[in-house]
Amino acid sequence: MDAVLGEAIAILDEAGEPALTFRALAARLGGGVASIYWYVSSRDELLERATEEVMGRVLADSEPLTRGPDPVDNVRALALALFDEFVRRPWFGLFMLRDRGMRPNSMAMFDRVGQQLMELELTPRQRFHAVSSIISYVIGVAVDLAQPPPREFLESGMDRGEFLATYADRWRALDPDEHPFAHQVADEMAAHDDLDVFRSGLDLLLAGLRLQAGLGPAP
Repeated sequence: MDAVLGEAIAILDEAGEPALTFRALAARLGGGVASIYWYVSSRDELLERATEEVMGRVLADSEPLTRGPDPVDNVRALALALFDEFVRRPWFGLFMLRDRGMRPNSMAMFDRVGQQLMELELTPRQRFHAVSSIISYVIGVAVDLAQPPPREFLESGMDRGEFLATYADRWRALDPDEHPFAHQVADEMAAHDDLDVFRSGLDLLLAGLRLQAGLGPAP
C-alpha cells in the first residue's frame, strides 16, 4: 500500500487529479490494473487515501509548531505550514475544499488548531468560528493561487510584473470619482506579492482573534 500511495501522490504532484487513473498508476508500479483493486476499491478511495497520507505528513512535520508559548502564534505557524502544502500540491487543497468527510488526519489537524484556542478566554462558539474561518481562508487562498494563469497573461508574452502593470494602468484609467480606491492602490496592485497579501490577511484574522480573547497585540 505504501508503494501505491507513493506513486499516486507522485502522479498527483506531477500532473494533477485528472492524471490519476488506475491505468497510469499500474504503469508506474509495473503491474496490471487489476492489481490496484487489491488495495483500493475505487479512484475516489485512492484519492482520499492519498489526501490522508499527505495530511499525516503535515501533522508529523508541524507538531513542533504547537509548542510555542503564544497560542495565536502557534496557530499562525500551523496555518502557514498548511498553506505551503496546499500551494505546493494544488490537488490537495482542491480535495480538501470540496470534501466534507471526517477523515482521521484531517480531523486531527482541525483539532490541533482548535486545541491552541482552548488556551484562550473564548467561548466554544468563538473557537469554532475562528478555526473554521482560518482554515477556510487558508484553503481558499491557496486553491485560488494554484489556478493556472489567465489566458490573457499566457498569450501576452509578458512577465508577471509587466502584466500587473497593465492592470494597474487600467485602474488608473477609471473615473477617479467613481473608483477612488482603485486609484489610490493602483501602485500597490502593480507591485504586490501574493504571499505577502495572504500573510497580511491571516494576520488580520489573528489580530481580531487576539482582541476577542482580550489579549494585547502580537509580541
